[in-house]
Amino acid sequence: MSQSSSSSASSSKHPPSPNDANPLLDFSALPRFDLIRPEHVRPALTQLLNENRALVARLGADGVPATWAGFVAPLSDAMERLSRAWGIVGHLHSVNDIPVWRDAYNDLLPEVTRFYSELGQNQALFGKYKMLAQSREFAGLTPAQQRVVENEIRDFRLSGAELPEEQKPRFQQIQEELAALQAKFSENLLDATNAHTESLADPERLAGLPPDVVEAARLRAEKAAEGTTPQWRFTLQAPSYVPVMQYAEDRPLREAMYRAYAVRASEFGPPELDNTSLIRRLLRLRAEEAQLLGFGNYAEVSLEPKMAESPRQVLEFLRDLARRARPFAERDIAELRAFARDELKLDPLESWDIAYATEKLRQARYAFSEQEARQYFTEEKVLAGLFSAIETLFSVRLKSDSAQTWHEDVRFFRIESPGGELLGRFYLDLYAREEKRGGAWMNDAISRRRIATGVQTPVAYLNCNFARPVGGKQATFSHDEVITLFHETGHGLHHMLTRVDELAVSGIAGVEWDAVELPSQFMENFCWEWSVVESMSAHIDTGIPLPRELFDKMLAAKNFQSGMQMLRQIEFALFDMRLHCEFDAGSENSSVLALLDEVRREVAVIFPPEWQRFPNSFSHIFAGGYAAGYYSYKWAEVLSADCYAAFEEAGNPFDPETGRRFHQEILAVGGTRPALASFSAFRGRAPKVDALLRHNGMNETASVV
Repeated sequence: MSQSSSSSASSSKHPPSPNDANPLLDFSALPRFDLIRPEHVRPALTQLLNENRALVARLGADGVPATWAGFVAPLSDAMERLSRAWGIVGHLHSVNDIPVWRDAYNDLLPEVTRFYSELGQNQALFGKYKMLAQSREFAGLTPAQQRVVENEIRDFRLSGAELPEEQKPRFQQIQEELAALQAKFSENLLDATNAHTESLADPERLAGLPPDVVEAARLRAEKAAEGTTPQWRFTLQAPSYVPVMQYAEDRPLREAMYRAYAVRASEFGPPELDNTSLIRRLLRLRAEEAQLLGFGNYAEVSLEPKMAESPRQVLEFLRDLARRARPFAERDIAELRAFARDELKLDPLESWDIAYATEKLRQARYAFSEQEARQYFTEEKVLAGLFSAIETLFSVRLKSDSAQTWHEDVRFFRIESPGGELLGRFYLDLYAREEKRGGAWMNDAISRRRIATGVQTPVAYLNCNFARPVGGKQATFSHDEVITLFHETGHGLHHMLTRVDELAVSGIAGVEWDAVELPSQFMENFCWEWSVVESMSAHIDTGIPLPRELFDKMLAAKNFQSGMQMLRQIEFALFDMRLHCEFDAGSENSSVLALLDEVRREVAVIFPPEWQRFPNSFSHIFAGGYAAGYYSYKWAEVLSADCYAAFEEAGNPFDPETGRRFHQEILAVGGTRPALASFSAFRGRAPKVDALLRHNGMNETASVV
């Protein structure tokens, strides 16, 4: 385990002198989080941008041959330096979003965006990639190198390289404004989430809440130290918000928290944090970008590098899944409403009652609570179980390692082959903080490639937002949080266990976006294997592993409300796709909320209050990479479930030969070939949806996606 010299990467005991080298420009090893400060950002990025512009000009000159060694390789080298430095800045903006880091990031965002936009429209570079693709040398390139060239040609076209010269400045303006709007959307959401607290002084209002949640609320109130400090303080961050909604018997408290959460970054809060106008502007700019590129809508642009062939195919896929899930979802909601009415006297069942009633019904039906199970999933035991599963599945070894980090809670690990070869390393940032954006995600710090001195080993950032330890005990995770950890680690394994030597198709790079969730969702399945769960559980007080009886109850409850959960994801995906292929953001008569209501009337069984503002916090599509791509979760889940079915057919979740083939055909190959080819190489056939339905308790006749 490693620790940084400060809980903030913006401080240092020994500030560098003006003559010291800029640590953001040190690419010799891991990022130097002990030294990197906001004031390093502008000089480092300015230098890299200037160097890269000069290189681009040289490589685009007529005398430079359109060859791999003379053109592609040096360009890749230079771009990696820029992406690594800017990646560090972006990472710190996500995990340490204090004012100085936010300012440093936003200060350079327009310039970095402008550079990449200019690069994507550079006719000289575009021409040389096309020349290389048509040359004799191309046939002699490795399949990975050929894929790089083909992807670059596609991406140049999507970046406006073929636009008339008079349209290119406008295209660049769109890219810059989109980048700024997406960053602002994310910042507004974080600030709005942090802006609301619920303070309590009456202990009776804490009824039903787990002791560790109450203790965390007490410590939060104590830390706030506001004159007459309340005794307990709750926030909208997940470790505080979710337990209140799930366990608090105080209905007004649940309602207050739900209302605050449901209208974050909307017109119901501070005007400066309202994302409403940003959403419409983002949609207008995306539509204009699509029009400039000659596409009918932005969804077609988004799908161009993905597996799915058209918006229509995606809509049909989602509606088919919705049709299959609907009977199960209708049964789920009918049972929940009846239970809430008859047993909890909650009639009507309101949106702020659903999580609470669901937990009560789970306890009544399966005789266990998530809080009971949580006591068995301590941080150290879960990590040991996760690592053991990875080691067994892929014949590797995971070990603790040391590195400078951006926060004292961050840990660092390495992955080795059985012979001791370093395969990859990763940072693990598990706990929620006010300055850290919500959710869970994986980002690459360093990617695998072959360099003059050998192989550059990949490094990943794995980020979650779990509750930190309280009361001097270890942190404990809910089973859902354990699944989240396995999910993000799956992304990390995809990045770190690649065997590809070309940067642009190494690990996750170059993998179609609607297939990139395959390894992450695949890893989730192991959270339901008894051998894994037993090995990663130990009661926080007694150390006793999770009893098999309790696991059997959890397993029986695995598909509890799976119909409702699937329709909820389909609702989000349909809304996203229709928003980007049908919605007219330029019309004053169009309404994002009206479209969402229309989608809900088509597929939903739960209808939130009309004042809910879900789009204003839908950061996946308005601040992340999932615009017209949220369907990817369900699309890739078909692939991942089908891949896991291969282990089920082998009769062993850790079957060595099947694990070797999954590593070889899915993880190792990165983006060197189409994802469908990788899937088919592993399964020997096209994907089928039957495993997904079976895993969700919705057995039906199989059909091909």
